[in-house]
Amino acid sequence: MTLMPPQITFRGLEVSDALEANIHERVAWLERFYPGIVHCRVLVETPHRHRHDGRHFHIRIDVTVPGCEPIVISHEASLHARSKDIESEALHKESETESVHRYALVAVHEAFDVARRRLEDVAREQRGVVKTHEPPEEEEAAQ
Repeated sequence: MTLMPPQITFRGLEVSDALEANIHERVAWLERFYPGIVHCRVLVETPHRHRHDGRHFHIRIDVTVPGCEPIVISHEASLHARSKDIESEALHKESETESVHRYALVAVHEAFDVARRRLEDVAREQRGVVKTHEPPEEEEAAQ
């Protein structure tokens, strides 16, 4: 478990208890891949740019683990993931607030997937299980 509870900040949108609970679950999920997480900060924000193609969210995750530089993930949801979500939105006519938080949830899930891959890389490096490439045999014969 983390030594400190995750710090979650919302900027440009209303605080959502459901989204915040989901972020806490995702932090616990990350700890399965790297149990030594010391601290995690998550920022969920809507950029100030005006766009015509729906809601965009920027997610920043800062993860601190012992013996390593802080891992910083800065992520915006892909349009493909948003389009899958739009299909479900057409089937379920819900309020604008719930729709906004649904887009944020997609961005959060994608950002935590990136964080998981980075933590797995760090864990492999710390265990010394990093592949190194041998020089090609042709270069050795020429020397």
